[in-house]
Amino acid sequence: MSVPTRKRRWLTICAVTASAALVALPAGAAPGPDGGRPFGARTLAQLAAARAQSTGGITPKVTAQDSDGGNESDEIAEGADQYAEARTSPGVVTPGAYGAAWTGLNNLPSSGGSWRNVTDLPYNSDDPRYRDFDSNSSGGSGNVTGRLAAMAADDDGYVYAGSAGGGVWRSRSGGGHWEPVSDRLSSQSTGALALDGSGRLWLGTGEANTNADAYLGSGVYVLTDAHHGTFSARSRVGGDELESTTIHQLRFGGGKVWAATSEGVWSHSTKTLGGAWKLEFAPNPDYLPGGSLASDPSAPYKNLANDIAIDPKDPSKVVLAVGWRSGDDYNGFYTKVRGTWTRITSGLGDLPSDADNVGNVTFARSADGSRYYAIDQSPEQLNSNPDSGLEGIYVAKSGSPFGPWTKIADYKQLAADGSALTSSGYMPGVQAWYNQFLTVDPANAQHVYAGLEEVYETKDGGGTWSTVGPYWNFGFPCWSIDPAKQTGDCNATTHSDQHGVAIGRYHGRSYVYVGNDGGAYRRPLDGAQDSSGHATDWTSLNDGTIDTLQYYSVGIGKDLAHGGLSVTGGLQDNGQSVLRSDDKVMGSDFGGDGGDTLADPANGCDIAEEYVYLAVQITQNCAVNDGSWVNDASKVTSYNVAPADNATSEARFIAPLAADMKNSSTWIAGGRHVWVQTHGYAIRSGSEWTSLYDLGAGRTATAVAASGGKVYAAWCGPCNNQGFARGISVGNEDGTGWHDVALPVDATVPNRYLSGFAVDPKNADHVYLEVNGFSRHWTEGPGAGVGHVFESKDGGTTWTDISANLPDVPTNSAVVTANGGLAVATDLGVVYRAPGRTAWQRVGRLPAVAVLQLKLSPDGGTLYAATHGRGIYTIKVRDCG
Repeated sequence: MSVPTRKRRWLTICAVTASAALVALPAGAAPGPDGGRPFGARTLAQLAAARAQSTGGITPKVTAQDSDGGNESDEIAEGADQYAEARTSPGVVTPGAYGAAWTGLNNLPSSGGSWRNVTDLPYNSDDPRYRDFDSNSSGGSGNVTGRLAAMAADDDGYVYAGSAGGGVWRSRSGGGHWEPVSDRLSSQSTGALALDGSGRLWLGTGEANTNADAYLGSGVYVLTDAHHGTFSARSRVGGDELESTTIHQLRFGGGKVWAATSEGVWSHSTKTLGGAWKLEFAPNPDYLPGGSLASDPSAPYKNLANDIAIDPKDPSKVVLAVGWRSGDDYNGFYTKVRGTWTRITSGLGDLPSDADNVGNVTFARSADGSRYYAIDQSPEQLNSNPDSGLEGIYVAKSGSPFGPWTKIADYKQLAADGSALTSSGYMPGVQAWYNQFLTVDPANAQHVYAGLEEVYETKDGGGTWSTVGPYWNFGFPCWSIDPAKQTGDCNATTHSDQHGVAIGRYHGRSYVYVGNDGGAYRRPLDGAQDSSGHATDWTSLNDGTIDTLQYYSVGIGKDLAHGGLSVTGGLQDNGQSVLRSDDKVMGSDFGGDGGDTLADPANGCDIAEEYVYLAVQITQNCAVNDGSWVNDASKVTSYNVAPADNATSEARFIAPLAADMKNSSTWIAGGRHVWVQTHGYAIRSGSEWTSLYDLGAGRTATAVAASGGKVYAAWCGPCNNQGFARGISVGNEDGTGWHDVALPVDATVPNRYLSGFAVDPKNADHVYLEVNGFSRHWTEGPGAGVGHVFESKDGGTTWTDISANLPDVPTNSAVVTANGGLAVATDLGVVYRAPGRTAWQRVGRLPAVAVLQLKLSPDGGTLYAATHGRGIYTIKVRDCG
């Protein structure tokens, strides 16, 4: 079929929380029906054309249509900074904050009600119902769930999946039919999973991908009965030495377990699990907690360790891979020389030893000890090469981590071996600082799987490679948008952005298991390939029993076609989900990263989704489409309506969007400006927004709310630890009365990130403010203050701290219930203050998962919680307390 060429940038479906201009399109490409909007269905002729014309060379990004300069790695880093800023500004958070908060929440009185997961069913990213312009349906990923950071598997059919924010899951059937096994822990963020020689499962908490929404962990835990048991606080190894760190890898050798963490490399006996961890090496110990430079804003980046390679012939010989992915003087490989950890400066062969070219590193060794392999991401490449940050893949045929090492692949070679990433500006390894895994077939030292954005396989030790798991199938000749097929005539692939890998056996057959931004997938270890080198036998293991979906938002409206309610929400790297009242499978109507969400209470198929940086898109039919827009542009049913701050990049990565509580056709959006539009879901152009108020250069909105014509906007600027400032602006939807509220640093409202408003539906001057981060007890920074929930009865002029017995935990969102109660979303669950009361209680018993947004059902009787790691939950308001 013919496909109209469009001039718009290509945005990755899974770049952590980022998606940027990635392909320089052919000159003269015609704009599409949307006038050249900056994101869309990531396929079509423009990708094929860009792919065909790409020579694989390193070329500057030519992105005149891109407001952000087109560097996705920069966007991901910015997204990471912004997510962290909300929780750390105005200073640095000392270790133990989340642990103390979790203890405090568990000590609160709890309501008798129970949460119900409404997203615990398959989520089909290729749902044939939703093949509209802005969907990624037909890309080939199939059923997906939230990001998995680590995988482990044994030879008895047991598979373990560690999620970014939703805990560890176990399958007894080679993948699928999952059950959670870490819900009792205070951290549901996984950094590493590993099975030792006796079959014990080791869990390192705290995701270490340095991405936009990673959480610190509470240490390392061991599950002795991995087949049947569950993790508990009592199963923690050692003391609290690794609390509030991230753990990148766990490796075993010489009777020790080694942990590569954000605070250096540590070791512990594998036989005696009590006693403290030993700090083996920290390159900059003054920046560790308790050190003289611990409060320095750069402290979290000064002792990052990525992996440990242990010589299989002599476990006393160890190589540490240490360094910050963006580069630092301490980056490099280290080993012990006469009892002192010393940088290796030469003798490694092709593997670099200089600080500029050693970044994120992953090691893997063969079972027979004959070979070591490594992936190396280069800070210099990350900072200077727009195409890739990958330095290379290497092998040491000596079997020793000391080499000599030989390069066996670079990004150009991988791009030429069946990759979907062949266009300048986005080639294999462009996110090698975020995407890495490496494993060796236990029965064949030359059979290796490597994960970057895609999955690569070599069966000859790196002589030749195949892209067995391409990024997606868009752009390949076999692809078609035909809704009768998942992905045209292409074979199914995995979701992109690879993080974890394991090899195990089930019913006597060996499989490779991969974990990525879309969940878990498997294929036979020695599986089949087509003529392009793409695997023909991937199976998605995301059957709905594993729900690790990372929601930023939720929207609820009446399902006019089927009765009941339609539930939608924006997700990290998995677009926008749509759950109709009669669905057995959720669909995806928008691709990329889903930010804030609006849904018309009267019609749940009227949906507005904020992509990133205030790139708002809308649909009035749930984006139901059979793909016919490919040949007839008038058949498009989703539209980009971004206000101008999107084009100038003057908005937060996840920017606020809200409808007036009294008028669902009036919307407020926040970037540098506070914007209003009054056409509701009938809006068709970004030009229909009007600026109500300029918050000022360098300031961006962090929260907005409106009721009956009155508008509240919170902002920060600067938003980082260097001079952090925050404030509140108040005015009316007709543009009158706008002013900044006086909030000096020493005011009642702390100098921390202002994350949300909840307006009393009976009185627009009565409003509640939610404050993120931690109090001055944990935060080393000016004006950190105390408190997380504040109340104003005079339209925001004065505020009162009503935190009372609320534990010191970041708060994200709140709603006022019809009876005057107040429900608040925190990084560790939901709390509620009943009407007429001053004390808080915990709502139900969610795991230690971040709840980023709360919404009420159209009738006000049900509370919906968008969790960032465990899907969407509901509870009746009457059961909150």
